Amino acid sequence: MVCGALSHERAAGLTRIASEWHHPRMPSPRPSKTRVAGSHAGDVSATRAAEQVRLRILDVIRAIPAGEVAGYGEVAMRAGLPGRARLVAKLLSSNQDAALPWHRVLRSDGRIALPEGSAGYQAQCQRLRAEGVPVERGRVRRATAAQRLDAAVWGPS
Repeated sequence: MVCGALSHERAAGLTRIASEWHHPRMPSPRPSKTRVAGSHAGDVSATRAAEQVRLRILDVIRAIPAGEVAGYGEVAMRAGLPGRARLVAKLLSSNQDAALPWHRVLRSDGRIALPEGSAGYQAQCQRLRAEGVPVERGRVRRATAAQRLDAAVWGPS
């Protein structure tokens, strides 16, 4: 039992759902799946939907031009999945496609997400520099929104 006796949990309005503590007025952190007995139709459609999401994310990453970078959250937003930056990171961590330009995806502050000094960190720095992206101490300095607007209106400075 977590946080004391059962009466304390009931007083706090907490219930046990799917091995997690959950307040009844808040949406469940994991939506329940309704299954029809003897049918795997829910599994098939969920698998199909997950594959479509994966392909959308990979398409967005492939669309990042050489010499440019995007944040995990930006990739998620462009794929139609706002707030799913961690999903993008998880997908990239299990990537096996050598042609995917994974190195163009960074944290929102421009930092490389891999541990400094690791082989992946070194490879990402090397690939970005080969495309002309300046990397200083594991970070890419990106233009602010105002700088991008000025460049679009007035041309590069």
